[in-house]
Amino acid sequence: MNITTFAKRICLLVPLLLSPAAFAVEMMPSPPQLAAKSYVLMDASSGNVLVENNGDQRLPPASLTKLMTAYLATLEIRRGQIGENDPVTVSENAWRTGGSRMFIKVGSQVTVSDLLHGIIIQSGNDASVALAEHIAGSEDAFADMMNKTVADLGMTNSHFMNPTGLPNPEHYSSAHDMAVLARAIIHEDPAHYAIYSQKEFFWNGIKQPNRNLLLWRDKTVDGLKTGHTDEAGYCMVSSAVRDGMRLIAVVFGTNSEVARASETQKLLTYGFRFFETQTFYQKGTELAQAPVWKGTTNQVKAGLAQDLTMTLPKGQLKKLAASMTMNPQLIAPIAKGDVIGKVEVKLDEKVVHSADLIALDGVEEGGIFRRMWDSIRLFFYGLFN
Repeated sequence: MNITTFAKRICLLVPLLLSPAAFAVEMMPSPPQLAAKSYVLMDASSGNVLVENNGDQRLPPASLTKLMTAYLATLEIRRGQIGENDPVTVSENAWRTGGSRMFIKVGSQVTVSDLLHGIIIQSGNDASVALAEHIAGSEDAFADMMNKTVADLGMTNSHFMNPTGLPNPEHYSSAHDMAVLARAIIHEDPAHYAIYSQKEFFWNGIKQPNRNLLLWRDKTVDGLKTGHTDEAGYCMVSSAVRDGMRLIAVVFGTNSEVARASETQKLLTYGFRFFETQTFYQKGTELAQAPVWKGTTNQVKAGLAQDLTMTLPKGQLKKLAASMTMNPQLIAPIAKGDVIGKVEVKLDEKVVHSADLIALDGVEEGGIFRRMWDSIRLFFYGLFN
């Protein structure tokens, strides 16, 4: 397929992270104003923020912290560092931890899997500390692991001092960072994400409900976590799927358990009503072939480094156009992943987003005769172009 053909073929396709700000304000109603200190609505597929208010403000996250604790635990499981059926001996430190509890007993052994359920569903501070100590040896060491993961995920306004969310002046996060974390949890480990939708967990003779009221009110909601302290107010991270579109809603600092659910519902309702998301190509899909000089082959496959996904106000797809250009005179060697071109997306002749095209395979340098012959061809090509 030549470049011109490709450009025509994708004239209605849009790559990542189209901002609603690129579209006229009058095209859709203003987003709801929530009774919360901070909030964010994010499309889970593209990572596009659809609605936000003080989204980067650093605030105490309370038990939303346990999203990072659980994420790290499942990451260690996937890496093979711990097993779901491994027994964890409950320390006195874990047993004495105040606040919400799973009610594990000091000196008893609890499996990693049961502790994970106790953290996610029952919001057990004792379970969080027990699992943190099992993974890292101490709460402080686990906090170091948490903050390394913060950096890895690009959570620029978060810092954790403990695995529970109990108050500490240096323990904070933001609505946007929590949405980023929720997106990682959803995409990286679907099997463990299923725990977040469970409405209750029975342990030690006690059945405790999940505090996410939307699990009972909205069948499309399947996670994630609530939090509350006097300092933080009532907080929640939720996610829902409707018609194949998943949204993540985060609210910080509402004034009651009922309010955090109702304010979150406003965000989700707005997002599903006025936006749409669609993925057209997955990363690594061959979209075109570009000519290569002085290589072992004379073409290289071109594609995208990330899924070609769009999130935009409903009805705007038909107004978008995209075109592709390749870098001039691609000369071997070319490494897999090298940027070799660009896709630009326009709305009324204005570029609203661009995405790099990368080499899907490497092209090694050709032999001496191939290099000499292409050097001659390039010389005459330069004279007449």
